[in-house]
Amino acid sequence: MNGPGPLGAFLQARRTQLKPDDVGLRDFGPRRRVAGLRREELAQLAGVSVSYYARLEQGLSRGASTEVLDAIARALLLDDHERAHLGRLADASRHAPRLRRPRPERLADETRDLLRAVDGVPAIVLGRRTDVLAWNTLGHALLAGHLDFDAPQDPARRPNMSRMLFLDLHCRELYADWRRKARAVVGNLRVAVGRHPEDALLAELIGELTMNSPEFVALWGDHRVAPCDAASYDLRHPVVGSVTVTQQTLSIARSPDQSLIVCTTPAGSSSEEALALLGQAGGSRAGDIEKAGAVET
Repeated sequence: MNGPGPLGAFLQARRTQLKPDDVGLRDFGPRRRVAGLRREELAQLAGVSVSYYARLEQGLSRGASTEVLDAIARALLLDDHERAHLGRLADASRHAPRLRRPRPERLADETRDLLRAVDGVPAIVLGRRTDVLAWNTLGHALLAGHLDFDAPQDPARRPNMSRMLFLDLHCRELYADWRRKARAVVGNLRVAVGRHPEDALLAELIGELTMNSPEFVALWGDHRVAPCDAASYDLRHPVVGSVTVTQQTLSIARSPDQSLIVCTTPAGSSSEEALALLGQAGGSRAGDIEKAGAVET
């Protein structure tokens, strides 16, 4: 095995982000030569030997028990999402999954019906790699009106929200606090990689962003894990100006790797009025979702 692997890299990154004060240790002696906690300090907190913990970080040990992982998670002050991610990385290291190219994702008829039902608010359906599988009229107009509305129907042209956020100037300028949105997207990608370590297309996406975006490299390197759920963002839309929306991520029961993203605004707010104007400017294309049919995506 070359290098520490995903498990070792995650452990090392999270260890270096902790300070002795964070875990109740007093820092005596000369100036520290390493960022964050030392390996021996983390091993002591977790109740494991220094040599054993070092082997985990170096990718030389794949058999950590649940009890050991729980102890390390407590020592690293991981939250529930990060603990689950640690467990998935440990499982992947035991089985050494081989990369494979999965079939293109499909949009179920029920999901297409759901998207049509929420046509009054901006909404998009994302796949597990943040590919846009479909969007309604307002979702397209709000988040990517410069792109072809029909692009999600063709896997070869399908937009990817992560790629757009980092590499598409329109999307970078859309978010007033771009870095906050970028951090959320990267944290969500970390979750996806942990759940699907064998997905070659996901690995290719990470590689592409790494090669083309220094900002992505910096954010990816801190190994933060956080699934997107709900967050408010100030948008600078080229047609209707300033809009504040809450982007909510809803799971789709019959397609657990897919999610419905809806953008809501407070009732009676100027942002609600702006979205109404955007809908009028774009016209009604609700029937386009139905016409697309059950295209294999």
